[in-house]
Amino acid sequence: MARKANNVHGVLLIDKDAGMTSNHVLQRAKRLLGATKGGHTGALDPLATGVLPLCFGDATKYSQFMLDADKAYETRAQLGVRTDTADADGAVIEQAAVPELSADAISQLLRTEFIGELTQTPPAYSALKHQGKKLYELAREGKAIPDKSRTIRILDNRLIAEGEDWLDIWLHCTKGTYVRSFVEDVAAALGTVAHVARLRRLQHGNFEIGQCITLDQLEAMSAEERLMQLLPVDACITALPVYALNEHQFAAVKHGIKVPVEPEVDTGEVRIYRKEQFIGLGEITPEHELKSRRLVQTDLL
Repeated sequence: MARKANNVHGVLLIDKDAGMTSNHVLQRAKRLLGATKGGHTGALDPLATGVLPLCFGDATKYSQFMLDADKAYETRAQLGVRTDTADADGAVIEQAAVPELSADAISQLLRTEFIGELTQTPPAYSALKHQGKKLYELAREGKAIPDKSRTIRILDNRLIAEGEDWLDIWLHCTKGTYVRSFVEDVAAALGTVAHVARLRRLQHGNFEIGQCITLDQLEAMSAEERLMQLLPVDACITALPVYALNEHQFAAVKHGIKVPVEPEVDTGEVRIYRKEQFIGLGEITPEHELKSRRLVQTDLL
């Protein structure tokens, strides 16, 4: 028997197709699962494909941890052509000659100039907001785009392949990194211009592309098979340490009452469990107390 809509809880890993917005993927998955509450954990551009974790029900309480997660991408930089959106969906605004480049020289540049902390300016066509308006809305209106430069971190990168006018690059980066800006910056350092011709997210936090299914695969399943694709609610926060409650502590914590913990337990956020059942997110305070932060629904306890 399929669950009622308000009892759909968990994380669904979708391999997003090109041409779809992340919200379109979410709405279609909600309909297929019969869920009423859901959200994605960091949008992918319509051109992009790959790992898109979707959270439903109680899992949405912990989706922020996925928004903050590191990500890995594979992208194709089309050299010699710059577009207004910095990807293949935009209009051409500049063309430039492509210098002869060796794989060794490109790899050296990537490994020396594009690793570690970098200052990056997000593309004009992005969902960042300024005074309540998204930057792409301002861009479409022909208005000046404010400087939204920020510090990001490229944890690792490598040149996968190259042609006369294109590069395939793998990169592992922190949240807030725009691959479109990365590609434009690399091209500028090489003495030309570029745009993203192809982008695929291979990893999002602990989730990898091999764990994902497509929307078409999900649609082909029965209602019960679809629900079986959901990962547990706590899948978003598996990087946090576990704290197991005894029955006395559980009775207090589920009513929002702090409980004392052992002095040797480290302070900070923890996943809290009663036996093997996930209860929610908690915090160990410097006073050696556990306080609840976000608990699952009472009827799930």
